[in-house]
Amino acid sequence: MSSESEPDDDRAEPGLAAIVGERRRLINLGYRLLGSMAEAEDVVQETYARWYAMSRREQEAIESPAAWLTKVAGRVCLDLLRSARARRERYVGEWIPEPLPDRTEWIGGRDGGGPVDPADRVTLDESVNMAFLVVLESMTPAERVAFILHDVFRYPFADVAEIVGRTPVACRQLASSARRRVRESRGPATPPARQAGIVRAFKEAWEAQDVDALIALLDPGATAISDGGGLASALPAPIEGGERIARVFADLVRRGPALTYLERTVNGQPGLVAQLDGVTVVVVAFEVAGDRIKNIWAVRNPEKLRPWTAD
Repeated sequence: MSSESEPDDDRAEPGLAAIVGERRRLINLGYRLLGSMAEAEDVVQETYARWYAMSRREQEAIESPAAWLTKVAGRVCLDLLRSARARRERYVGEWIPEPLPDRTEWIGGRDGGGPVDPADRVTLDESVNMAFLVVLESMTPAERVAFILHDVFRYPFADVAEIVGRTPVACRQLASSARRRVRESRGPATPPARQAGIVRAFKEAWEAQDVDALIALLDPGATAISDGGGLASALPAPIEGGERIARVFADLVRRGPALTYLERTVNGQPGLVAQLDGVTVVVVAFEVAGDRIKNIWAVRNPEKLRPWTAD
């Protein structure tokens, strides 16, 4: 019977492989729009649930299933972004986008542990570095969706308009405004090798509690933010000023448990992780402008560190 049922299943849904094959692109879209893998996965599940809730006839009437899936996922993300302000207000402490490891270092998925399906991984490029994601947080939901769909995923404004619920001209203006925010936030470009060297020097100075060396690496107007989500200790508010950051970070090493500091790729750029007994407890992302560190984001919320640890 099984040999007879398999062809029937194929005939029942000839486009199954194509539909499932869209999962990775939808994950990439959701993460860039929401800054959270957990929420991106929820969006993808909801999108597929709506697809499979349709009859076979309704599915066949859709000219481009891929475009339909993107439209639905975009709208679900837009709804989540519109409610994000209230959710952020309920969040304990500062909220930082979820940090992602390099593909080769990805250990666990949303539930932690075990191998991760390649379709669940996010393609790491400049559109997911932490500085970029933080700028996205300052945009309106409509700006963010229009900008990501057009500038990152190359969707025409006519298609973006259907998702955002505005005219193509309005969506063009939204993307332009968002583009300007990104451009204004960028400091002097620093070659990747130079970034890695600065982060390595920061690691060595941090481990040595060398305040003077840390100050030399930090921009005088630098900012450091940590995210514990109420589940791990974290700085109660952003720290501003290179000298103050240097002293606080040195004091954390002096007063805290003995951690192992490792150089890792964080959202496609040089970063650091701190481990306690082999378990990652902190992931640190940096924004380097010129030869100085401009921003530091330290994520301690264990729910955001699941891809970094098998526990």
